[in-house]
Order: sequence, then C-alpha cells, then structure tokens
Amino acid sequence: MNARHARYPFLGDARQAVQAAGVDLADVVAEDDAVVERARERVVGALTDGDVGGRARSDRVELLSYPVARVLVSVVDEHVLVRKYADAEARAAYDRFTADETDDTELKSVGDDASLSRRDLLREFDLSDDVRETPGGYDVDVSTYLQLSSSLRGDDWRLVNRALDDGRVPVSEPELDLLLQQAVRDRVAEGLPLDVPDEIAEAMEAPATAVRDVLADMDLTREIDTVVPELFPPCMQHLLDQVQRGEHLPHHSRFAITAFLANVGLSTDEIVELYKVNPGFGEEMTRYQTDHIRGESSPTEYTAPSCATMKAYGDCTNPDDLCDAINHPLSYYEAKLDDADEDDLDDWREREDEETDAEA
Repeated sequence: MNARHARYPFLGDARQAVQAAGVDLADVVAEDDAVVERARERVVGALTDGDVGGRARSDRVELLSYPVARVLVSVVDEHVLVRKYADAEARAAYDRFTADETDDTELKSVGDDASLSRRDLLREFDLSDDVRETPGGYDVDVSTYLQLSSSLRGDDWRLVNRALDDGRVPVSEPELDLLLQQAVRDRVAEGLPLDVPDEIAEAMEAPATAVRDVLADMDLTREIDTVVPELFPPCMQHLLDQVQRGEHLPHHSRFAITAFLANVGLSTDEIVELYKVNPGFGEEMTRYQTDHIRGESSPTEYTAPSCATMKAYGDCTNPDDLCDAINHPLSYYEAKLDDADEDDLDDWREREDEETDAEA
C-alpha cells in the first residue's frame, strides 16, 4: 500500500495491494476505528459538501477507507447516496489527476510515485486504443464517447453537435479529462449496492445510522428540469392520468401530484393548465395552492411525499421492482433519468410546443 493507492483507491493495482496484504474486511470494520471513521467522512462529505474530505495521514487508513465506504453506502442502500458518493469520488480523482498533469506541489509531500497521468488512466480503463492524441487535442472512438458522455449535461456533449470523422469524435484536453472523470465515476458506482454479509452490516450499523440521519435532514433531490411522464413512478403516473381524465382527487392525492410536478420543473401556469379539465376547476384557488406548494406564497417549498406517506394514504399504486429499492418518488424518477439515454429524454413541454406549432 503506497501513496498512489491512497490517492487513487479505485485503481486495479490498489485493489490488488489490499488483497496482497491479506486484509480481512470483517476484521477492519470491527476493529479499526480510524478506517471506519474515515469511511464515514468520505460518505457524509459526499452528501453534505460533494467531496470526500481531506485524506488521512496514513496511506493504509486512506486506502482501506475506500472499500469500507463502499460497504457503508451499500448498507444504507439509497440510490441518491450511490449517485452522490460516486460523483464525489470521481470529482476528487479529477482534481488530483488534473493537478498531477500541471503541478507537482501536492506530490512533493507524498512522493513522485503517487502521480497519475492521462495515459495511466487510459490504460486503467482499457481506452488506449479508443483515444488518439491529435495536434488539436484527442479523437475518441464514437462508441466510447457515447458511453462516457451519456451522463454529461449540456447540448455541447450531444453527438449531433459534434464533428464525426470515420467513427471518431474530436475532443479537447479538458473535455477528455471530463470523460475520464465519468470513467472513474462508473468504476466507483460499479456493483453498488454490494451484497454485504450480515456480520459486516451489523458492525457498520452505527456509521450507517449516522449517514441515514444526514440523509433525513437533507433535501437531496437534485435540480430537475426534465419532464418525461413515461419515466414517472407508477404512483405519479396514475395520479397524473386521473388529473388528465378530469377525475376528482382527494386533497392528499392532489398535493402529492402537484408537489411532484413542481419538483420536476413544471411552472405554476403549466400545472394550472393541467387542472383545467377537472370538474369544479377554480383557477384562482388552483393557482394559490400551487404557488403555496412551490414556495412562491409561503416560506416553504414543499417536496412530494415519501413512499411511506404515499402508502399510508393509499396513493401507492402498481409498485414495480425499482419501487422496492427506493423510498421516495423523486428518487425513482432520478434513477430513471440516470438510466435513460440523453437522446431519448423527450420533454413533455417540448412535445406540447411542437403540437401547438403543428396545429397553427
């Protein structure tokens, strides 16, 4: 175990170093408080600050805290936590390897053998043949480009906005670094949540409770502004169908679907428009209630009810396999958005605009 392993614990040779040392993970989580505490810092930091915190002085503690952190994430088993944790580890790796390429200030304190270059990362992820250096930057094989850019937001990353020459996509050096960050993120998230033996899960219950407490106190729903009803959780699809059919909804059901639609990016005007087909529709009252839920006319911006609340009120409808793995409708929708191809995210509002233009 060395400084390079501690700085980049997702590397294959870091994992091999742990195996070669004969480390028993069950013994570590039961007996090594320093490793468990650093693992807890990694996970909590990912939630609260979007980073994994400052590294431990001991290379051993820093390296072992990575697999223990993955265990901790798996014990808590929340989709949003997996996403936030993988993002934070990838961001830390990005900051370090880009610094390694341009500045040796940090390396002076840990040793030159701790550095990692782009070429090293390309070899690590078996991308050496897929990425070719050019006078203006790099060319990336189109299949590799699509795989690594699928989670990157922004029109600039869409293949239709890229030059494509003989199956290769040109990218700049900073863009390649961002693609490599995604490769790290995919490596970190791979296999999560793990199947954790009961013995280890029980030993991790205290830090897991601490992480759950942080989750409970935070609004971890990301800023969503994509409305694809086909990806809504079954409960919200059912409520939306009822609204669009003009059916009367109980107050709790109306609150749930209104809050959900506001959370995913619909404006008050768009939500009010949906309710116009309801019997007894009153625009003024509907607008007031929607503005209140959105926090426009109240001190609180309300979040859609959790799955437990939806079940308690009888609004949980037709749950599927993903419902068993999450505890909030927004987490379900986030998971569906993460898994969807960017080109397939057909925003409902854009469809409405196109239909209006066609009618005109």
